[in-house]
Amino acid sequence: MQKVLASYGVASRREAEGMILDGRVRVNGQVVTELGRRVSPEVDLIEVDGRVLESREHFVYYVLHKPIGVVTTVRDPQGRPTVIELVPVRERIYPVGRLDQDTTGVLLLTNDGDLAYRLTHPRYGVQKRYRALVRGVVSEGTLQDLARGVFLEDGVTAPAKVQRMRQEENRTELELTIHEGRNRQVRRMLGVVGHPVISLRRLAFGPIGLGSLLPGQYRALSTQEVKQLQQAAGLTGAPKRTEVRQEES
Repeated sequence: MQKVLASYGVASRREAEGMILDGRVRVNGQVVTELGRRVSPEVDLIEVDGRVLESREHFVYYVLHKPIGVVTTVRDPQGRPTVIELVPVRERIYPVGRLDQDTTGVLLLTNDGDLAYRLTHPRYGVQKRYRALVRGVVSEGTLQDLARGVFLEDGVTAPAKVQRMRQEENRTELELTIHEGRNRQVRRMLGVVGHPVISLRRLAFGPIGLGSLLPGQYRALSTQEVKQLQQAAGLTGAPKRTEVRQEES
């Protein structure tokens, strides 16, 4: 069920699981709360929040330069500005993974649930590249520790690529590439080795970078960029039908 909801662009697979558990999904008039339920969109009548699930013929893909102070969610109970408000398109899109409120940079948004799932699941190893300005002078030993993996409360991080870009009197600029997607992972990694983050920006998600986008601006991905993302996520089969837009803000 959750895979069907994701493939139809309702939400990411993880968010779809929450919708099912919350009793927001009906199949043939009956509320379904079991994640393993098998359904067929061609045969079964599927409703989400009372609305019949409609076939998704086109998938859309956007990249946003997320500014500071904006939360990465579809809606925020606290009334804070969200990334969805910065990409006012007619499709029901959602962010791929998260950037915390104080982190800027590349954020992908789509209605392609299968691709979003693969891009964020560590099993598929899609790399994310960050630029961090941290407090203190980072030693070679610390760089090696970060590259090997450090202990966090939810386990040891996977090996990362770490490079010192610039050194000032009491601050260091680093570039880190990881393929995991734990909550606030880069900030936590740097904090645990004694170098709290001053500022953090994601430079690239897989093959997609910021290009000339300024904070708050977005653009649709090209067909070639979508193919590159699919390849990075291990989707090597027949390409999905995509609708490439020229919207930019």
